[in-house]
Amino acid sequence: MPFEFERQSIPDVILVKPKVFGDNRGFFMETYKKSEFVANGIDVEFNQDNHSKSSAHVLRGLHYQAKPYGQAKLVRCVRGRIYDVAVDIRLDSATFGQYVKVELSEENKNMLFIPEGFAHGFVVLSEEAELCYKAGGEYNKDADRGVLWNDKDININWEIDFEPVLSEKDKVQPTLKEINKKELL
Repeated sequence: MPFEFERQSIPDVILVKPKVFGDNRGFFMETYKKSEFVANGIDVEFNQDNHSKSSAHVLRGLHYQAKPYGQAKLVRCVRGRIYDVAVDIRLDSATFGQYVKVELSEENKNMLFIPEGFAHGFVVLSEEAELCYKAGGEYNKDADRGVLWNDKDININWEIDFEPVLSEKDKVQPTLKEINKKELL
């Protein structure tokens, strides 16, 4: 099997570890194989690929798409190193308001599967970082939403000793308590 699938503390969030075949020429790895993913509980039609680049200390998030435009994501860091965070915002979930945080890097080559109903964010730990991710559901500008990155009720331990660089939008996102619950998945 070319992948290891590790369910996280919120079981619907899955760390995917690809098998990497390397030698003195470089490496090869599969980053997605539908049959393997479906066999391990990830049955999502991915229909949009995204690529982002961020500088040191940038924190992006926590972003989500309001219903009915929710997006599952399969995130990997192809350059640099990040902490990737998924916050459960499913109203009917026993883990509502809880989060999973993992380190993704060009060295470990791991990926994080984040299902619909989660807000997503990351912080850059290296000089630069590039992320490539698959999304289930196309981006809809009118459904673009977010949760404040340092919401005290979620209490994410970003493990950073610097002031993060934020977009103007991310500085003023609502807290989870302030969100219009009708828009959550």
